[in-house]
Amino acid sequence: MSAQLALALASTIRHDGNGGVADDLDDIAGLTRWLHEQTEPLREYVGGRDVLVGAADEQTRLDVLAVRRATRTLFAVAVRPGPPSRADSSSLLTPPEAVGRLNQAAGLIPVRPVLSWPEQGVPTVSWQGEAAEAGRRLTAGLARAAVEFLASPARGLLRACPAPRCVRYFVKDHARQEWCKPSCGNRARVARHYQRHTAR
Repeated sequence: MSAQLALALASTIRHDGNGGVADDLDDIAGLTRWLHEQTEPLREYVGGRDVLVGAADEQTRLDVLAVRRATRTLFAVAVRPGPPSRADSSSLLTPPEAVGRLNQAAGLIPVRPVLSWPEQGVPTVSWQGEAAEAGRRLTAGLARAAVEFLASPARGLLRACPAPRCVRYFVKDHARQEWCKPSCGNRARVARHYQRHTAR
């Protein structure tokens, strides 16, 4: 689940379809839409849908953008020696700054493990944080998801999509996967075909 949420956050910067870059979190309405789209993965890290109500204000948006910038910086480090996403070339933090920013955000709310063991059931562990306002819980949850993903073996499968104009990162699901989604593969093949025919 951490990979899904970390990638979803990083993917709020995307190709806009016109050769530029779009930012899905460029205003409070965009953050609100994204929070509702990510309800399920956020539930594990933030503590329920009720946290999302009232989470979207300008300060929270700025805090989420800071976590995203740190996450994308460390994604760029993780895909080395390959190139980072084209959208990140001028906006990366230094790796120590990015690590510090994620750790600081993840620590906004102390958490503790809570064991649940129903009769005739299997024990499970959940993590519960102290009561805090929604924005802090959201920021801490997003940072924790990024930290968990970056510390997991899945980090080794992280790639920057090489398709023309794409600025997304993705986890390589199988050995032959080259792009984040099929439409990027189609765009790359068309671009190669065009280059071959115009080079003649």
